[in-house]
Amino acid sequence: MKGLLFYIFSLLSLFSFSQSQQFNIQNIPMNDDNPHFGLSISQNNHVFLTSYLLSKNGKVKRYMDTGILSIYKGVKAENGNIIKIEPLNIDSKEDITHITSACLSPDGNTLYVTTNYTNRKNRPKEDFKETNFHIESAEYIEGIGWTNFKALPFCKPRYSYAHPSISKDGKTMYFTSNIKGGKETTKGPSDIFKIEIQGNNVFGKPLNLGSKVNSYNAEMFPFISDDNVLYFASNRPNGIGGYDIYKSIMNKKGIFDNVNLMPEPINSKEDDFCFVLESNNLSGYFSSKRKEGKGEDDIYYFTIN
Repeated sequence: MKGLLFYIFSLLSLFSFSQSQQFNIQNIPMNDDNPHFGLSISQNNHVFLTSYLLSKNGKVKRYMDTGILSIYKGVKAENGNIIKIEPLNIDSKEDITHITSACLSPDGNTLYVTTNYTNRKNRPKEDFKETNFHIESAEYIEGIGWTNFKALPFCKPRYSYAHPSISKDGKTMYFTSNIKGGKETTKGPSDIFKIEIQGNNVFGKPLNLGSKVNSYNAEMFPFISDDNVLYFASNRPNGIGGYDIYKSIMNKKGIFDNVNLMPEPINSKEDDFCFVLESNNLSGYFSSKRKEGKGEDDIYYFTIN
């Protein structure tokens, strides 16, 4: 899905894997011709994923000849397949339609999504790029669904913010952005940042993770594991091919360093991204456009021996 990836990215315990550990991957049955990515895992084996918004007769809904992306929720089966997939329950009064990723806060009370201002009532009054993404939060009300969507206060309209991932303690958000200016300026098309979640829609200052993690190429789709290992995709040089998945372990000072390329078969000669790990550190999912896939981007389930 190089075309779709380019569209998205331009709109914009110390656990480590030893050489002896083997990754077993499978293309899960739920995949079809449409793209599937933007992964996150929540409580009760629920999995969020991004795909095209479909009409009642199963056709892809489009905006200006481009498929509209939206969030779906499914349940992980014992064999790793994602079943009982349905559109995320969003308040019918909300005008949010273009969503490229979503994740829940650890307590399950707050939904964070990557979206844009296309056809939205909350469009900024000042000038901004229509292609920019930003992050919004929402709350769940029984009988209504996810509602009261609002842009996070640190998201400035002139920059893009995307793909949030929340630490296990709920105190830190990791995301990608193209923030410019000052010491924390973005080095490439997009870098990975972190920000402190202080509660009640109050946040700290976005902090660039620095040159040990970010490169002069694009970094995106960060995921922070329960044991503070950061996984992300990048198209930096010396990878296996296209976008590859990397990891970086947080040291005792809270700094990420020693970025390592994940091995095959997690990475391939095609685009690999959206790596998410379950709390057991022994299984998870990622998306890939490898040749043996079924559609634009497929979801692969993996286990580690």
